[in-house]
Amino acid sequence: MIISLVGMPGGGKSTVGRHLARQLGLAFRDTDHEIESVIGCTIRDFFASHGEAAFRDLEQDAIDVLTQGRPIVLATGGGAVLREANRRALHERTTVIYLRSTPEELWRRLRHDTQRPLLQGGDPLKKLRQLFRERDPLYRRTAHYVIETGRPSVPALVQMILMQLELAGLVDTSRVPSPINPMRPEGEAGAT
Repeated sequence: MIISLVGMPGGGKSTVGRHLARQLGLAFRDTDHEIESVIGCTIRDFFASHGEAAFRDLEQDAIDVLTQGRPIVLATGGGAVLREANRRALHERTTVIYLRSTPEELWRRLRHDTQRPLLQGGDPLKKLRQLFRERDPLYRRTAHYVIETGRPSVPALVQMILMQLELAGLVDTSRVPSPINPMRPEGEAGAT
C-alpha cells in the first residue's frame, strides 16, 4: 500500500508523513527531497534558474516512479496536483490523504519561511489565499480522505489518519508495528 499526502505548502505533509510512516513501519519518501537529490540543488534555486514548468516536469516523473514502487508513505509538493497526470497517478495508485489547512493557518506557520519559492515577495497571505482557491478543488478531487489540520498536534493528526485508514479497512491498527500504539488498550499483550 502506498499512502500519499497532498495539501498546501506548509500543511505538514512531510512532518506528518514521517510520523505516519514510522507508525506503519513503512519507508517515507518526499517528492521534493527526491527531486533535490537528482538536480543537486534546492528547489528554490532550480525554480529561479529553470522556471516552474521545468520543475513540474521533474515532479511528474518523480510521482510516476514513486507511485509504482514498494509500499511507502509519500509526501508530495504543494503543487503536485496541478497536473492531471499527477492527480490520476496519485488517486489510482495510492490512498490519498488531503491535509487541509486554511490560508490563515498556513500563514501563521510560514510567515518566516524563506525557502518556498511561490511564497516569496509581495503579500504571502494573499498568495496563500489565491493558491488555496486554485488548489483546494484539485486536492479534494485527488484525495480519498480529507483531514482538517486545524491546530491538532502531529501525533493527533497521525491518529486521525490511522483511524480513517482503519475505518476503510486499509490498516489493522492492532497490527501496526509501532512500539507505542495508542490505539491498543493499555495492558494488552504486544503493546511494547
